[in-house]
Amino acid sequence: MFNFAAVALLATAASGSALAADLPYRKAPPAYIPPPPVMTWTGFYAGLNIGGGWSANSINNANLTPYTDPVAGGLWLLPGSSNGGSSAGGVVGGGQIGYNYQMASLVFGLETDFQGTSMQSGGNKSWAVYPSPVTPGGLLAPLAPGGNTGVALNWFGTVRARAGYLFTPAFLVYATGGFAYGGVQGQFTGYSNTRTGWTVGGGAEWMFMPNWSVKGEYLFTDLSSGGTQGWFGGNWGYRRHPQYHVVRAGVNYHFNWGAAPALTSY
Repeated sequence: MFNFAAVALLATAASGSALAADLPYRKAPPAYIPPPPVMTWTGFYAGLNIGGGWSANSINNANLTPYTDPVAGGLWLLPGSSNGGSSAGGVVGGGQIGYNYQMASLVFGLETDFQGTSMQSGGNKSWAVYPSPVTPGGLLAPLAPGGNTGVALNWFGTVRARAGYLFTPAFLVYATGGFAYGGVQGQFTGYSNTRTGWTVGGGAEWMFMPNWSVKGEYLFTDLSSGGTQGWFGGNWGYRRHPQYHVVRAGVNYHFNWGAAPALTSY
């Protein structure tokens, strides 16, 4: 007997398969993966540093020293001893804040720092001997040490421009220079004042992980203006302006302000 029900079922199945084959194929789109951020040095940063420094100028033996005659009195300003002095160093440490702006492989910025130091330059405390011009056979007695008695730099700060080149996206070599100021104290008298001047140097900085960098830096600082440079104001024997070499290492944290750095390639 012919089975009309079976034939109808087969026909229905064949029709359904044909219709399914005609339907459009749908597949979920791939998940969106954003491109990695471009590394940039642009933004604010702050950090700490530590290092050492030493005096760059020698003792000025042309200083004049006040002398008197113990018998007849009077006052004479005469050269002190011709012996030299030492240029002792010390520890330097402090902090810095700044801002960088990157243009392709060039980085420009502004940085200010403040340092405490134990730097001091040893002085010449020897005496020169002079015959008295008024007392026969007598000698003049010095009223202060001959030469430069030494000077200490208790603290200093700078405000500097920076300009550098990126040899790799994470490695910056830069030059820096600008304004400097510091607290200077005579070691013999204890007299202190604030001096101003200039500073110049350079360094290298490496971004070793996102938002963090380390640097090494050299500065030459000349505090040539302001304060007392003569014999008055309790600063006898101090006739030079301080000059210092500083070498230091530091670490910086780069904030997420103004395109913070990310450790990726260009």
